[in-house]
Amino acid sequence: MSLSTIKALSNYYGADSEFVLAGGGNTSCKDEKYLYVKPSGVSLAKITEKDFVKMERAILRECFSWNSFTDANEREARVKSLMAYAVAPGSSGRPSVEAPLHELMDFTFVVHLHPAMVNGMTCGKNGAEKCAELFPQALWVEYVDPGFTLAKVVFDRVQDYKKTNGNAPSVIFLQNHGVFVGGNSDAEIRAAYDHIMNTLRDYYKKNNTDPAPAAVEDADAETVISYAPSLRGWLASEKSTVSVRSTKAFTPAAGPLTPDHIVYAKSFALTCDAPNTEAIEAFATAKGYKPKVVCVPGKALFAAGNNAAGAATTMALAYDAARVERLAAAFGGVNYLSDEHREFIENWEVESYRSKVAAGSGKALTGKVAIVTGGAQGFGYGIAEVLAAAGADVVIADMNVDGANAAAAKLGAGASGVAVNIADEDSVANMVQNVVKTYGGADLFVANAGVLRAGSVKSLTKKDWDFVTNINYSGYFLCVKHIAPVMAQQNNASGLWSDIVQINSKSGLVGSNRNGAYAGSKFGTIGLTQSFALELVADRIKVNSVCPGNFFDGPLWSDPEKGLFVQYLAAGKVPGAKTVADVKEFYEKQIPMHRGCLPVDVAKAIIYAVEQLYETGQAIPVSGGQVMLN
Repeated sequence: MSLSTIKALSNYYGADSEFVLAGGGNTSCKDEKYLYVKPSGVSLAKITEKDFVKMERAILRECFSWNSFTDANEREARVKSLMAYAVAPGSSGRPSVEAPLHELMDFTFVVHLHPAMVNGMTCGKNGAEKCAELFPQALWVEYVDPGFTLAKVVFDRVQDYKKTNGNAPSVIFLQNHGVFVGGNSDAEIRAAYDHIMNTLRDYYKKNNTDPAPAAVEDADAETVISYAPSLRGWLASEKSTVSVRSTKAFTPAAGPLTPDHIVYAKSFALTCDAPNTEAIEAFATAKGYKPKVVCVPGKALFAAGNNAAGAATTMALAYDAARVERLAAAFGGVNYLSDEHREFIENWEVESYRSKVAAGSGKALTGKVAIVTGGAQGFGYGIAEVLAAAGADVVIADMNVDGANAAAAKLGAGASGVAVNIADEDSVANMVQNVVKTYGGADLFVANAGVLRAGSVKSLTKKDWDFVTNINYSGYFLCVKHIAPVMAQQNNASGLWSDIVQINSKSGLVGSNRNGAYAGSKFGTIGLTQSFALELVADRIKVNSVCPGNFFDGPLWSDPEKGLFVQYLAAGKVPGAKTVADVKEFYEKQIPMHRGCLPVDVAKAIIYAVEQLYETGQAIPVSGGQVMLN
């Protein structure tokens, strides 16, 4: 029952940005023998009962008797060893480094969070004084480096509190950190947090301070296009790009406030009117790291991360830091962390581990931004699924924007939907601008959107001919026209490569009876691919086509009203065919591997094109042997 209660509390507070950002905070419950604590790298919003790490309390409490160490490295190594040893057999996961703090609180449930309204007080210069007035029964603890040192200090302070008050503190405020709340029931935890938040909300209002978070607004579009792709390059490592999210400019926090702010958004932001590589390098030389937050005053603020989710987290923490700094004015101004304290967090192995977990695994496309046109359903969505599974943040671009958003929701964090009509240049330009605003640019553009109108050259209407050509041929040109400058800009800054992969067809390699408009558009786009490849190689952009065989299971072929099986039957393309089943059987027999092409087959060819750094201007057949190159 206790695990179900702490799981429900964790999910409740973890899903509310007023209490938790970036999956931060930690929770626990305990019985006489075991502590069940949130593991590092698991978000409160999604934690399950099985996720909690089971730890032996008697072993965990041994650290409170330790007194001295040779140095910090010995201390951290010893604590890490003890934490691992305390994990009960059969349990798994890396327990929160703050597990000892959960153990020392004499309550069944402990919920540790970092609300901005709380940290306005904990980061205020006179926070301790005002805390004593607002929360006289709470324990205030001055800032101490997280980990064992903090646990030992809090343990000693709690013992003193008990001697003075005759009971254990149920609320502990940690300077420049957050708050721990203990209780023996769900109701006690919720009541305590309600009291804390309501008390602080009233205090801010009495001091003419608006406690609400700032509204999120769009950045200046021209500034975003001018700088976001370059920032992706300047802030990249030698082997991988970053994502860059943009928003309307606001004044970032002037210094380090809490461990979470340091871990996810760094201690300092770069503010300059015209970011460039020299400014980035000068900042890195001075601070020891590249900025994760870059502000162009009055124009835009950019937040960088290892992937789209990481950039969103950086942005959320940047907003939160600015909010905390604003709220701290009601508590005498901001008390920034010292260089000694911030450097400890920057170099702490525990926080390095947390950052690595947040960054995600090293899959083939991890951290890359991939746009898939026509990706809301069918073959395009199948490709998007595989690219997402390979680690890419996928943008589903489709005329059906509701379908695109729904498809992105199925792909999960990092994916998004955007509207586009690839035959309309303004629509394509807007699509690219939206992608740059959210991600900073793109590493892979999959030109998948296409249409087909089958029919004899003797009877095909000009309207149908133009429909196919405008989308399949001219639409490909428009997409490359608008995405290539963005890729060139980021590649020039990073020295990395980007990819454009056009989804062609086996009908782009051999003629197709009674299907001239489609085959002609596909032959033509292979010519475009080769021409674009020759031109764009100077911008470190590889351009290739993938030529799939027939995807029989998708709506293009199998739709009962507009599918190709129905169209080909009506056009008499298959001699003697009387039913749709006859048409399908005819086409299956043309394939040596005796099956239709699947999205995963094409997606693997796309990934090959990305990973192969010595391949451009090619038409790669994926046809089950039906079409073989000479």
